[in-house]
Amino acid sequence: MLTRRSLLTSSAAALIAPVCLGSTAFAATVKDAAGRAVTIPARTTRVFPAGPPAAIMLYTLAPDLLLGWPRANRPEECAYMLPDICAKPAVGRVTGRGNTANLETVIALKPDLILDVGSTRDTFISLATRVQDQTGIPYALLDGRFDAIPTSYRKLGELIGRQDAAEKLARYADDTVATITGRIKDIPQDKRPRVYYARGPRGLVTGLGHSINVETIEMLAQNVAGGQRGGLANVSIEQVLVWNPEVVVTIDQEFAAIVRGDPAWASVSAVKNDRVHLSPKMPFGWVDFPPSVNRLIGLWWLAKILYPDRFPEDLTKLTRDFYTLFYHHTPSDEQIAHVLAGRG
Repeated sequence: MLTRRSLLTSSAAALIAPVCLGSTAFAATVKDAAGRAVTIPARTTRVFPAGPPAAIMLYTLAPDLLLGWPRANRPEECAYMLPDICAKPAVGRVTGRGNTANLETVIALKPDLILDVGSTRDTFISLATRVQDQTGIPYALLDGRFDAIPTSYRKLGELIGRQDAAEKLARYADDTVATITGRIKDIPQDKRPRVYYARGPRGLVTGLGHSINVETIEMLAQNVAGGQRGGLANVSIEQVLVWNPEVVVTIDQEFAAIVRGDPAWASVSAVKNDRVHLSPKMPFGWVDFPPSVNRLIGLWWLAKILYPDRFPEDLTKLTRDFYTLFYHHTPSDEQIAHVLAGRG
Protein backbone atom coordinates (compact mmCIF):
# COMPACT_ATOMS: atom_id res chain seq x y z
CA MET A 1 0.00 0.00 0.00
CA LEU A 2 1.44 3.33 -1.03
CA THR A 3 0.62 6.49 0.87
CA ARG A 4 1.34 10.10 0.03
CA ARG A 5 4.29 10.03 2.43
CA SER A 6 5.84 6.99 0.77
CA LEU A 7 5.20 8.33 -2.70
CA LEU A 8 7.28 11.37 -1.91
CA THR A 9 10.34 9.35 -1.01
CA SER A 10 12.88 8.32 -3.59
CA SER A 11 12.76 4.69 -2.48
CA ALA A 12 9.05 4.42 -3.20
CA ALA A 13 9.57 5.57 -6.75
CA ALA A 14 10.97 2.19 -7.67
CA LEU A 15 8.00 0.24 -6.33
CA ILE A 16 5.89 0.78 -9.41
CA ALA A 17 7.47 0.98 -12.80
CA PRO A 18 6.13 3.49 -15.31
CA VAL A 19 3.31 2.05 -17.34
CA CYS A 20 3.34 2.16 -21.10
CA LEU A 21 0.03 3.46 -22.43
CA GLY A 22 0.52 1.64 -25.69
CA SER A 23 -1.63 2.89 -28.51
CA THR A 24 -3.53 5.52 -26.49
CA ALA A 25 -4.13 8.53 -28.70
CA PHE A 26 -3.49 11.92 -27.15
CA ALA A 27 -5.35 15.02 -28.25
CA ALA A 28 -3.66 17.95 -26.59
CA THR A 29 -1.59 19.24 -23.71
CA VAL A 30 -3.46 21.26 -21.09
CA LYS A 31 -1.90 23.21 -18.23
CA ASP A 32 -3.48 22.41 -14.87
CA ALA A 33 -3.89 24.86 -11.96
CA ALA A 34 -0.29 24.30 -10.89
CA GLY A 35 1.02 25.13 -14.36
CA ARG A 36 1.93 21.50 -15.07
CA ALA A 37 1.59 20.28 -18.65
CA VAL A 38 -0.91 17.41 -18.72
CA THR A 39 -1.22 15.47 -21.96
CA ILE A 40 -4.83 14.36 -22.26
CA PRO A 41 -6.30 11.51 -24.32
CA ALA A 42 -8.27 12.25 -27.45
CA ARG A 43 -11.28 10.73 -25.71
CA THR A 44 -11.72 10.53 -21.95
CA THR A 45 -14.12 7.88 -20.68
CA ARG A 46 -12.72 6.90 -17.26
CA VAL A 47 -11.52 9.30 -14.55
CA PHE A 48 -10.08 8.36 -11.16
CA PRO A 49 -10.77 10.96 -8.42
CA ALA A 50 -7.78 11.45 -6.13
CA GLY A 51 -9.98 12.55 -3.20
CA PRO A 52 -13.53 13.54 -2.19
CA PRO A 53 -13.49 17.12 -3.60
CA ALA A 54 -12.45 15.76 -7.00
CA ALA A 55 -15.09 13.04 -6.90
CA ILE A 56 -17.86 15.56 -6.18
CA MET A 57 -16.75 18.04 -8.83
CA LEU A 58 -16.43 15.31 -11.44
CA TYR A 59 -19.82 13.84 -10.51
CA THR A 60 -21.53 17.21 -10.91
CA LEU A 61 -20.06 17.78 -14.37
CA ALA A 62 -19.66 14.32 -15.88
CA PRO A 63 -21.04 11.52 -13.67
CA ASP A 64 -20.61 8.96 -16.43
CA LEU A 65 -16.81 9.37 -16.25
CA LEU A 66 -16.51 8.68 -12.52
CA LEU A 67 -14.78 5.35 -11.87
CA GLY A 68 -15.68 5.19 -8.20
CA TRP A 69 -15.70 7.07 -4.90
CA PRO A 70 -12.99 7.58 -2.28
CA ARG A 71 -15.38 5.89 0.14
CA ALA A 72 -18.62 4.05 -0.48
CA ASN A 73 -21.70 6.26 -0.24
CA ARG A 74 -24.48 5.41 2.20
CA PRO A 75 -27.99 4.62 0.88
CA GLU A 76 -29.37 7.78 2.47
CA GLU A 77 -26.80 9.81 0.53
CA CYS A 78 -27.62 8.03 -2.72
CA ALA A 79 -31.23 9.16 -2.35
CA TYR A 80 -30.04 12.58 -3.56
CA MET A 81 -27.93 11.43 -6.51
CA LEU A 82 -28.08 9.22 -9.57
CA PRO A 83 -28.49 5.78 -7.96
CA ASP A 84 -26.25 3.83 -10.32
CA ILE A 85 -23.42 6.35 -10.14
CA CYS A 86 -23.73 6.86 -6.40
CA ALA A 87 -23.52 3.10 -5.85
CA LYS A 88 -20.18 2.78 -7.64
CA PRO A 89 -17.55 1.14 -5.44
CA ALA A 90 -15.00 2.69 -3.12
CA VAL A 91 -11.64 3.03 -4.88
CA GLY A 92 -9.71 4.77 -2.11
CA ARG A 93 -7.92 8.09 -2.30
CA VAL A 94 -4.49 9.20 -3.40
CA THR A 95 -4.40 12.51 -1.48
CA GLY A 96 -5.49 13.85 1.86
CA ARG A 97 -5.92 12.35 5.30
CA GLY A 98 -6.30 8.58 5.27
CA ASN A 99 -5.10 8.16 1.70
CA THR A 100 -5.66 4.50 0.87
CA ALA A 101 -5.43 3.96 -2.86
CA ASN A 102 -2.98 1.29 -3.95
CA LEU A 103 -1.45 2.55 -7.19
CA GLU A 104 -1.47 -0.93 -8.67
CA THR A 105 -5.24 -0.92 -8.16
CA VAL A 106 -5.46 2.51 -9.77
CA ILE A 107 -3.57 1.22 -12.79
CA ALA A 108 -5.80 -1.88 -12.99
CA LEU A 109 -8.86 0.38 -13.24
CA LYS A 110 -7.35 1.83 -16.46
CA PRO A 111 -8.32 5.47 -15.99
CA ASP A 112 -7.67 7.94 -18.78
CA LEU A 113 -7.07 10.65 -16.20
CA ILE A 114 -6.44 11.06 -12.47
CA LEU A 115 -8.17 14.18 -11.15
CA ASP A 116 -7.17 15.99 -7.97
CA VAL A 117 -9.01 19.08 -6.67
CA GLY A 118 -7.41 20.76 -3.69
CA SER A 119 -4.20 22.46 -2.68
CA THR A 120 -1.71 23.47 -5.34
CA ARG A 121 1.19 23.74 -2.91
CA ASP A 122 4.55 22.23 -3.80
CA THR A 123 3.84 19.04 -1.84
CA PHE A 124 0.82 18.25 -3.98
CA ILE A 125 2.54 19.26 -7.21
CA SER A 126 5.31 16.82 -6.35
CA LEU A 127 2.77 14.10 -5.60
CA ALA A 128 0.92 14.67 -8.88
CA THR A 129 4.12 14.57 -10.90
CA ARG A 130 5.41 11.46 -9.15
CA VAL A 131 2.15 9.52 -9.54
CA GLN A 132 1.95 10.51 -13.20
CA ASP A 133 5.55 9.42 -13.78
CA GLN A 134 5.05 6.11 -11.98
CA THR A 135 1.76 5.14 -13.57
CA GLY A 136 1.94 6.77 -16.99
CA ILE A 137 -1.57 8.12 -16.38
CA PRO A 138 -2.18 11.87 -16.87
CA TYR A 139 -2.72 13.53 -13.47
CA ALA A 140 -4.40 16.95 -13.36
CA LEU A 141 -4.31 19.14 -10.26
CA LEU A 142 -7.07 21.76 -9.96
CA ASP A 143 -7.44 24.54 -7.40
CA GLY A 144 -9.86 23.54 -4.62
CA ARG A 145 -10.35 26.99 -3.10
CA PHE A 146 -13.94 28.20 -3.02
CA ASP A 147 -13.31 31.30 -5.12
CA ALA A 148 -11.57 29.13 -7.73
CA ILE A 149 -14.62 26.93 -8.40
CA PRO A 150 -15.57 28.65 -11.69
CA THR A 151 -12.01 28.46 -13.00
CA SER A 152 -11.67 24.84 -11.93
CA TYR A 153 -14.92 23.88 -13.67
CA ARG A 154 -13.72 25.49 -16.89
CA LYS A 155 -10.38 23.74 -16.64
CA LEU A 156 -12.05 20.40 -15.96
CA GLY A 157 -14.30 20.94 -18.96
CA GLU A 158 -11.22 21.48 -21.08
CA LEU A 159 -9.55 18.35 -19.70
CA ILE A 160 -12.48 16.03 -20.43
CA GLY A 161 -14.00 17.73 -23.47
CA ARG A 162 -17.15 19.00 -21.72
CA GLN A 163 -16.63 22.74 -22.09
CA ASP A 164 -20.27 23.72 -22.62
CA ALA A 165 -21.54 21.81 -19.61
CA ALA A 166 -18.67 23.12 -17.50
CA GLU A 167 -19.45 26.69 -18.48
CA LYS A 168 -23.02 26.31 -17.23
CA LEU A 169 -21.85 25.22 -13.78
CA ALA A 170 -19.08 27.83 -13.72
CA ARG A 171 -21.59 30.59 -14.46
CA TYR A 172 -23.83 29.38 -11.65
CA ALA A 173 -20.86 29.67 -9.29
CA ASP A 174 -19.91 33.10 -10.62
CA ASP A 175 -23.48 34.40 -10.34
CA THR A 176 -24.00 32.95 -6.86
CA VAL A 177 -20.90 34.57 -5.40
CA ALA A 178 -21.51 37.89 -7.19
CA THR A 179 -25.14 38.09 -6.05
CA ILE A 180 -24.50 37.19 -2.43
CA THR A 181 -21.36 39.24 -1.86
CA GLY A 182 -22.87 42.16 -3.75
CA ARG A 183 -25.76 42.47 -1.32
CA ILE A 184 -23.51 42.79 1.73
CA LYS A 185 -20.63 44.78 0.27
CA ASP A 186 -21.75 47.90 2.12
CA ILE A 187 -21.32 46.20 5.52
CA PRO A 188 -17.81 46.82 6.91
CA GLN A 189 -15.93 43.70 7.94
CA ASP A 190 -15.88 44.70 11.62
CA LYS A 191 -19.67 45.12 11.60
CA ARG A 192 -20.42 41.66 10.22
CA PRO A 193 -21.65 38.84 12.50
CA ARG A 194 -19.02 37.11 14.63
CA VAL A 195 -19.28 33.40 13.84
CA TYR A 196 -17.82 30.30 15.46
CA TYR A 197 -17.68 27.12 13.37
CA ALA A 198 -18.18 24.13 15.69
CA ARG A 199 -17.14 20.62 14.71
CA GLY A 200 -17.05 17.47 16.79
CA PRO A 201 -19.52 16.16 19.38
CA ARG A 202 -18.38 18.80 21.91
CA GLY A 203 -18.12 21.60 19.35
CA LEU A 204 -14.49 22.25 20.22
CA VAL A 205 -12.88 21.74 16.82
CA THR A 206 -12.92 24.76 14.54
CA GLY A 207 -11.36 26.25 11.43
CA LEU A 208 -8.66 28.87 11.91
CA GLY A 209 -8.20 31.88 9.65
CA HIS A 210 -8.03 31.17 5.92
CA SER A 211 -8.74 27.48 6.49
CA ILE A 212 -10.48 25.86 3.54
CA ASN A 213 -13.07 24.65 6.07
CA VAL A 214 -14.33 28.18 6.80
CA GLU A 215 -13.88 29.90 3.44
CA THR A 216 -17.59 30.56 2.96
CA ILE A 217 -18.03 31.79 6.54
CA GLU A 218 -15.13 34.22 6.13
CA MET A 219 -16.56 35.42 2.82
CA LEU A 220 -19.69 36.64 4.61
CA ALA A 221 -18.82 37.17 8.27
CA GLN A 222 -16.09 37.38 10.89
CA ASN A 223 -14.54 34.07 11.93
CA VAL A 224 -13.87 34.43 15.67
CA ALA A 225 -11.00 31.95 15.29
CA GLY A 226 -9.55 33.89 12.39
CA GLY A 227 -6.81 35.59 14.37
CA GLN A 228 -4.53 32.63 13.83
CA ARG A 229 -4.01 31.10 10.41
CA GLY A 230 -4.14 27.38 9.87
CA GLY A 231 -6.49 24.48 9.29
CA LEU A 232 -8.73 22.67 11.77
CA ALA A 233 -7.72 23.06 15.41
CA ASN A 234 -8.85 21.92 18.85
CA VAL A 235 -9.88 24.76 21.15
CA SER A 236 -11.04 25.00 24.76
CA ILE A 237 -14.46 26.07 25.99
CA GLU A 238 -12.66 28.87 27.82
CA GLN A 239 -11.42 30.22 24.50
CA VAL A 240 -14.92 30.06 23.03
CA LEU A 241 -16.22 32.01 26.01
CA VAL A 242 -13.59 34.69 25.39
CA TRP A 243 -14.58 34.89 21.72
CA ASN A 244 -18.28 34.96 22.68
CA PRO A 245 -19.57 34.45 19.10
CA GLU A 246 -22.92 35.90 18.04
CA VAL A 247 -23.59 32.92 15.76
CA VAL A 248 -22.54 29.29 15.98
CA VAL A 249 -22.59 27.10 12.87
CA THR A 250 -22.10 23.38 13.36
CA ILE A 251 -22.13 20.20 11.28
CA ASP A 252 -22.47 17.89 14.26
CA GLN A 253 -25.97 16.72 15.16
CA GLU A 254 -24.93 15.55 18.62
CA PHE A 255 -23.44 18.92 19.53
CA ALA A 256 -26.44 20.80 18.12
CA ALA A 257 -28.77 18.67 20.24
CA ILE A 258 -27.01 19.30 23.56
CA VAL A 259 -25.44 22.76 23.32
CA ARG A 260 -28.52 24.72 24.42
CA GLY A 261 -28.72 22.71 27.62
CA ASP A 262 -25.00 22.62 28.37
CA PRO A 263 -24.12 24.95 31.29
CA ALA A 264 -20.61 25.43 29.89
CA TRP A 265 -22.09 27.11 26.80
CA ALA A 266 -24.95 28.94 28.51
CA SER A 267 -23.29 32.35 28.58
CA VAL A 268 -22.28 32.33 24.90
CA SER A 269 -24.20 35.00 23.02
CA ALA A 270 -25.18 32.64 20.18
CA VAL A 271 -26.66 30.15 22.64
CA LYS A 272 -28.50 32.79 24.71
CA ASN A 273 -30.03 34.27 21.55
CA ASP A 274 -30.84 30.92 19.91
CA ARG A 275 -28.47 31.46 17.02
CA VAL A 276 -26.95 27.99 16.85
CA HIS A 277 -27.46 26.59 13.36
CA LEU A 278 -27.03 22.97 12.24
CA SER A 279 -25.69 22.90 8.69
CA PRO A 280 -27.35 20.69 6.07
CA LYS A 281 -25.10 17.86 4.94
CA MET A 282 -26.93 15.55 2.56
CA PRO A 283 -25.51 14.17 0.39
CA PHE A 284 -22.49 16.40 1.14
CA GLY A 285 -21.88 19.11 3.74
CA TRP A 286 -22.92 22.67 2.98
CA VAL A 287 -19.99 24.34 4.79
CA ASP A 288 -17.29 21.75 4.23
CA PHE A 289 -17.02 18.00 4.76
CA PRO A 290 -15.76 17.83 2.12
CA PRO A 291 -14.86 21.31 0.87
CA SER A 292 -15.96 21.10 -2.75
CA VAL A 293 -18.66 22.59 -4.97
CA ASN A 294 -21.32 21.49 -2.45
CA ARG A 295 -20.45 24.74 -0.65
CA LEU A 296 -22.23 26.79 -3.32
CA ILE A 297 -25.70 26.00 -1.98
CA GLY A 298 -24.22 26.38 1.50
CA LEU A 299 -23.31 29.99 0.71
CA TRP A 300 -27.00 30.72 0.16
CA TRP A 301 -27.86 29.01 3.44
CA LEU A 302 -25.24 31.01 5.34
CA ALA A 303 -26.36 34.27 3.74
CA LYS A 304 -29.96 33.65 4.80
CA ILE A 305 -29.13 32.82 8.43
CA LEU A 306 -26.67 35.71 8.77
CA TYR A 307 -28.62 38.37 6.87
CA PRO A 308 -32.28 37.25 6.67
CA ASP A 309 -33.51 40.73 5.75
CA ARG A 310 -31.24 40.91 2.70
CA PHE A 311 -31.91 37.43 1.35
CA PRO A 312 -35.66 36.79 0.94
CA GLU A 313 -35.16 33.93 -1.55
CA ASP A 314 -36.99 30.67 -0.91
CA LEU A 315 -34.34 28.20 0.27
CA THR A 316 -36.50 25.25 -0.75
CA LYS A 317 -36.49 26.45 -4.36
CA LEU A 318 -32.78 27.26 -4.26
CA THR A 319 -32.06 23.78 -2.94
CA ARG A 320 -34.22 22.07 -5.55
CA ASP A 321 -32.60 24.03 -8.38
CA PHE A 322 -29.07 23.36 -7.13
CA TYR A 323 -29.62 19.64 -6.61
CA THR A 324 -31.24 19.30 -10.02
CA LEU A 325 -28.37 21.03 -11.80
CA PHE A 326 -25.40 19.73 -9.81
CA TYR A 327 -26.53 16.37 -8.40
CA HIS A 328 -28.73 15.37 -11.37
CA HIS A 329 -31.64 14.61 -9.03
CA THR A 330 -34.71 16.72 -8.33
CA PRO A 331 -35.55 16.22 -4.65
CA SER A 332 -39.09 16.13 -3.30
CA ASP A 333 -40.34 18.65 -0.75
CA GLU A 334 -39.97 15.97 1.92
CA GLN A 335 -36.35 15.33 0.93
CA ILE A 336 -35.56 19.04 0.99
CA ALA A 337 -37.13 19.41 4.43
CA HIS A 338 -34.97 16.51 5.62
CA VAL A 339 -31.85 18.18 4.24
CA LEU A 340 -32.62 21.61 5.66
CA ALA A 341 -33.18 20.09 9.10
CA GLY A 342 -29.53 19.00 9.05
CA ARG A 343 -30.36 15.33 9.33
CA GLY A 344 -27.87 12.71 8.25
